[in-house]
Formats: sequence, C-alpha cells, structure tokens
Amino acid sequence: MADNPALLWRATLKRRLIFTATLLGLWSACIQARLVFLQVVKHDELMGEARQQQLDRQDLPGRRGEIRDRNGHVLARSVDMPSIKADPSAIDDPAGTVRALCGVLGCSAEQWTTLTMRIGNRDSQYAPVRDHVEPELAKRVEDLKLKGVYSRTESRRYYPDAELAAHVLGYVNSKERGLGGIEGAYDSRIRGRDGKVLIQKVSRKIAIRTIVEKPPTVGESVELTIDAYIQHVAETELIRGVKENSAVAGSVIVQDPSNGGLLALANYPTFDPNRSRKLPDVLRNRAVEDLREPGSVIKMVTASAALEQKVVTPEEMIDVSGGQIVVGGTVVHDSHTTHNALSFTDVIVNSSNVGAIRVGLRLGRDRLTDYLRRFGFGQRLSPVDFPGESYGIVHRPQKITDGDLARISMGYTIGVTPLQLAAAVSSIANGGELMQPRVVRAWIKDGVRTPEPTAVLHRTVAPQIAAEVTAIMEGVVDRGTGTQAQIEDYTIAGKTGTAAKAVEGGYSKEYNATFVGFVPSRKPVYTIVVVIDSPRGANGYYASSVAAPVFRRIAEQLLRHEGVPRSVNAPPPVLVQRAHDAGHEVPASGPAAAPVVRLPRAPDSSLPDVTGLSAREALSRMVRFGVTPRLQGTGVVVGQQPAAGTALASGATVTLFLARESVGRRSADMTTQ
Repeated sequence: MADNPALLWRATLKRRLIFTATLLGLWSACIQARLVFLQVVKHDELMGEARQQQLDRQDLPGRRGEIRDRNGHVLARSVDMPSIKADPSAIDDPAGTVRALCGVLGCSAEQWTTLTMRIGNRDSQYAPVRDHVEPELAKRVEDLKLKGVYSRTESRRYYPDAELAAHVLGYVNSKERGLGGIEGAYDSRIRGRDGKVLIQKVSRKIAIRTIVEKPPTVGESVELTIDAYIQHVAETELIRGVKENSAVAGSVIVQDPSNGGLLALANYPTFDPNRSRKLPDVLRNRAVEDLREPGSVIKMVTASAALEQKVVTPEEMIDVSGGQIVVGGTVVHDSHTTHNALSFTDVIVNSSNVGAIRVGLRLGRDRLTDYLRRFGFGQRLSPVDFPGESYGIVHRPQKITDGDLARISMGYTIGVTPLQLAAAVSSIANGGELMQPRVVRAWIKDGVRTPEPTAVLHRTVAPQIAAEVTAIMEGVVDRGTGTQAQIEDYTIAGKTGTAAKAVEGGYSKEYNATFVGFVPSRKPVYTIVVVIDSPRGANGYYASSVAAPVFRRIAEQLLRHEGVPRSVNAPPPVLVQRAHDAGHEVPASGPAAAPVVRLPRAPDSSLPDVTGLSAREALSRMVRFGVTPRLQGTGVVVGQQPAAGTALASGATVTLFLARESVGRRSADMTTQ
C-alpha cells in the first residue's frame, strides 16, 4: 500500500506545491519589504531625486531700468541677447562638443581649458559657454545641433554712447549688478526684482512644460541732470586740452549754479562700460575722488571771508613787497606781479600770493577755516549720488601754524576735489547759497515721474558779498590772469589756480592747472571747472594758458547752443503797449530808453504759429498781428496758448512758453556732432 504509485505522485505534488507556495510567499514578502523600504524609509530621498530629474527651478533676473539724460536721451538700457549654455549630464562626447563649439565661437587656450572643465563635469546640469553673443553667432551654434547645448535669451546692459558720461553711469558685472557710478549707487532701485521659473522635464533632457512661479520686475528708470550734448562738449574739449598740453589726465564739471544739478562731469582717461575688461586707474572718478591742492582758486574764499568780516575793502591798498614774502622760513614769490602795493581787488585779479597771505593772516586761522567749511571743503557734499566721494582735507584750527595759515590763504596745505570747487564757485554765482551737487533729477516707475528735490546746504556769504567777489572775478578775466577765458559779447567771472604737486618731502616740478568760473557773470547759467593734471606741452603749466582756453571753448559752445542772450552790448528789450481805444494809450513799463512798439487793434483772424522762433522774433510777429503776448520762460518758443490757427478778436492775449532749447532741436544737434 505504501508503494502505491497513485499515492506517491500525490505526495510529490503536495511537496512541490508547498515548496512553490513557500517561494511565492517569500518573494511576495521581499517585494513588500522592498516597497516599504522605498516608499517609507527612502521616500524623501527618492522624491528629491525625482524632482531633480523632472523639475528644474531657475532664476529669471529682473530687468534694469533705463538711465536717461535730462532731455530723455537714453544713456543706458537693457537689451535681450542670446547666451550659449550647456547641460553636461546630457552630453555624450564632451571633447567633441568643446571642439565644435570653439570652432564656431573662437576660443583662446584659456577659454578652451575652462570650457573643457565645465562640460566634462557630468554631475552638473548647467554650464555657461558664452554669454551675450550676437544673434547670428547663436544661430550658427544652434545649427550644429549639439546634444546638451542650447541658447537662452538673457538681458544685457547696453550703453549706446559708449564712453559718454562713463564715470557718471558706472557699469554692471556679468550678473547684471551695478558697479560704480549711478549703476552702483542706486543698484537696488534700478535692477528690479528677480523672478522664478519652473521647468518640467521628461528625465533630464527634454523639457515639456515651463511655469513662471514669480515673474521678474523691471527696475526704476532714472533721469539725470546730465545733458548729453553738454557732456559731449565737455569730454571733447577735455580730451583736446589734455592732449594739446601733453598732460596726464584731467576733469571738467559743468553745473547749473541755481540748483546744483551737474550738466556734465567728464574725466580723462575714460572707459567704455560696454567692454568687460577695465583698468582700475581709468575707472576712478577723478572729479569726485582725487584730492589736490587747489592753488590760487582758493583766493576767492579768502576774498569772500575778508570782505564779509570787514578786514579789508576792495579798494584798500595791500603791501605786496615787490612780490616776495618770507613765510615760516620759506620765500614765497608772486608769479604775475612785482608791485610794492596793490588794491585788494588787484591782489585777486593779478593772483598775488603775497597779498593773499597778508589778508589771510589778518583773518586768522579760525575765521579762514570756518569759511573754507562754509564753502563745502573738508566734507562730502553728495555722498548718495557719489558713494566714493572724498571728504577733502581742511585741518582743525588748533593744528594750523602761522606758516600753514599763510599757505592755506593761497591754496596750499588743503585738499579739495573738482566737485567741491564747482559747488563753491556756484555759491558765489547764485548769491551765496551752497547747493548740494546732484546728478539724479527724477525717478520714473510705472510711467510716473517723481522729481528729486534740490537742497540748499547753507549760506556761504551774504548776497552783497557774493556780488563784490563776482566783480573781482570779472576783473580776473577782463585784465588779470584769466584773459584767455574771455568770450566776445559775454561777461565772465573766473579764477585761475596753478599748484605744484606734492611729493614726499616737498613739491615736484609738475603742476595742476585749474580754472573755475561762471558765465554770464551777472545772470549765471553755467559754472565750469577745468582741471588739467601735469601739463608738459608748449603752452607751459600755468592755468592761464592751459585750463582757461578749455573753459573758453566749452563756454562758447554752450552759450551758442542754448541761445543765451549776450551780456555785453545786449539789445534793449522790446516793450509792448496796446491801444484799447482811439486816443487812449496805456503806457508801457520799463526803461525810458527802451523802444516801445504800439499795437494796433487786432483784426479778427487766425493766430500764426511762432513755435521755434526766438522770443524777439515771436514778439515782433505777434505785434504785427495785433495781439498782446505774454512770455513764460527764456529761450525759444516751444508752445503757445491759444494754439496756432485760433480765431482771435481785438485785444486778445496770447501766452508764449519759452525754453532754452526744444527737444526736437536738441536731438537734431546731437546727431550732427
């Protein structure tokens, strides 16, 4: 019975089923254990790897706002340009890819090595190849159809006028962060906020969906006080002045003395902010960072202090001892006079060191130091617009010896910047107010323009003292050391300054030549400061022959361009009176010698268009037409109310709006320069 074949195979089948069931049970248990391990123990790690393979979150850089000049001319903007990128994890042949890319892009040995290292890193999913390339070059790379290589549009900062106002604007780095100038000082406002984009991919290589999680924003645009045309003139004449005098460097500042706005700030050597490689020496904003002993230009402060403190009068005779005096064991000479006595006015006109020293000693260290600080020396005047601005050097009174006091009176033993000189001269030009120098005129965000207010720091001298100093500075240009700054038909107030450059242990035989002034002197429109560093040419090194001609050439072009009325032999004003009825005339106001034009009754007809005409021409045409014009502003007519073509009855009044230059006319001038 035990050997029954039917029973034997049944037992065998049973054992096999049990064995198989056991194996299946163990296999199922292993799978369950593995699932538990993967889904519970390794859950977070695996989810992270999945996100890394299927999702890619990248930054979208914010777009920088524009930088414009005072007339809306764009000086800096961001443009979209393609950049070449690579995903090393998707590249099968790194060496071949590098070889193909460099064949199109043109790589140096250093670039080849760097690119090989980046693309050879298979653990990375991102490697920059070449940023901001021309669209044609990006198209050639795309035509190669290299695996893992692609182009992406990115924002790049572009400066349309290259070097123009480079030190004012500054530049940006490869990450579009501002460095230097306005770009650096106001980077947080100009650059906008970065955004985030989420890219869904199939494995690591194929993107199937892009989601913008947080859109980037556009930064604020900034309107500068700088005038692109004036900046162009300043830079052109500065370069000419530096080169024709074989000088090392130079700076020019043009300022509106009424509000402190800088119309131009130029340095040479300069740089192109569009280029990536820049030398530290050319990046330095010499006009606000470099300190120098100003020389005789500081005598305008000495004169202001002496006149206001009544230690001298303009006509008082000063002993100048034949142009020689001993100070602290050192003999100081006059360069421009050998007289024994000069009026105080002529002391400044002829830039007598001896006379300035004698007056400075009368003032004393406390009062002279106080006035130097009143005029803005020894302090930062515009640290927000110019974070790198130097304080300058004005010593405390208790540290000033009699010898130091004498040297300070003629412009030595102190350190100033061209920006401080511009502010000081402008305070005389505007009647005694020290205006804060500024370069930002307004901010523009979402189409809304918000002007930046002007700031009066404090009063330097009384208006009558400023007028007396102006008259003395006019003499400097009329008959003194600044005659080469003269401009036909205009009165100019100016001051020369030639100072030896300090070296260890004394002074070198190289000089800084400086000319400061404002024009027209009685109704100033421009303050101009010219500094030429180390002139070595045929013109010598005196400011009178080096810096004054640069001032003249700049001022001539600006006065002509802006249509500033001449201040010498100026034409008398046209005065208007209207005959309301026959035999009943209303007298016009004004000087008796001024011509008076009688207006007839205006016929009922349409008003002519006088836009673009000078004030004088527009007045004449309106007079002939028979209406009463009222003027608002100065310069040329940029608008009229009522508009041209309006039918007017007898006795109507027309308002003419004037500006020194219309936008359209300025733009045309810019294109011809």
